[in-house]
Amino acid sequence: MLDVFITSRVRRKIVVVYAKYPDFRTHVRGLAKLIKEDPGNIQRELKRLEKIGFLTSEKQGNTKIYSTNKQFAIFKELQSIVIKSQQQSARPKRTASDL
Repeated sequence: MLDVFITSRVRRKIVVVYAKYPDFRTHVRGLAKLIKEDPGNIQRELKRLEKIGFLTSEKQGNTKIYSTNKQFAIFKELQSIVIKSQQQSARPKRTASDL
């Protein structure tokens, strides 16, 4: 269901990870390994999400570490949408014979 509202597959995966695990912190390559996507695409989406305020970053040496901005204006709502959409997709689908 979330794919209808967030059409970018990579962005959707990133939002799900950071909304579901708000204390999660990682760099681009760590996230790429976790969600099995190209680091270049992930870096582009991380910058977009940081620009709108959903993510924050800090430099540690040559590495940029991203984390969830829990103060983001719609963080709680977005987190709720992610959790509900995952619950919805985990439920077995009803068929006409179930009615």
